Amino acid sequence: MAVLPIVITGDPVLHTTASEVTDFGPKLAELVRDMVDTMDAAPGVGLAAPQVGVPLRVFVYRWDDEDGVHHEGTAINPELWISPPEPGEPDEDEESEGCLSIPGERFPLRRSARALLRAQDASGAPFEIEAEGWLARIFQHEYDHLDGVLYADRLSYPHNRAVVKAIKKQSWGSPGKSWMPGVDDLDA
Repeated sequence: MAVLPIVITGDPVLHTTASEVTDFGPKLAELVRDMVDTMDAAPGVGLAAPQVGVPLRVFVYRWDDEDGVHHEGTAINPELWISPPEPGEPDEDEESEGCLSIPGERFPLRRSARALLRAQDASGAPFEIEAEGWLARIFQHEYDHLDGVLYADRLSYPHNRAVVKAIKKQSWGSPGKSWMPGVDDLDA
């Protein structure tokens, strides 16, 4: 088990559709363990394989909701169905999210309130989860990574301009940049 470097926005792996997993062997199990360790060290509530430089359709998540219910798992080759988002502007307090590949930044983004996730676990067994609220948001955020989409790509004005400015200020936006959770202090 190991903590892996997290790729920062600008690297092509973050902007490319990830490939389906076909081998559910020991290498996948090791990747999943390392992703969980990395997510915990960051700390984050989700992490997609492209964020650690691996172009596969895999994400992990761990989150405790406001009722104390623990949600944790691995989604491999996921499919995601979402309800249409409510119209209107996102609430900065309730709907702001961040991304480990754009560390230290948070912006409001309207997401669908409900989602249906169908995927396989690390052994290849299929499962289905109906999610609402933040769990649905986590699934949408991580699923986007598998399609080469960052949450910053979905921001509306003026937040889309603010994230571009933040990325430029940090000299991100080009290939080869990463940070190491537990080592680098980036306020992710």
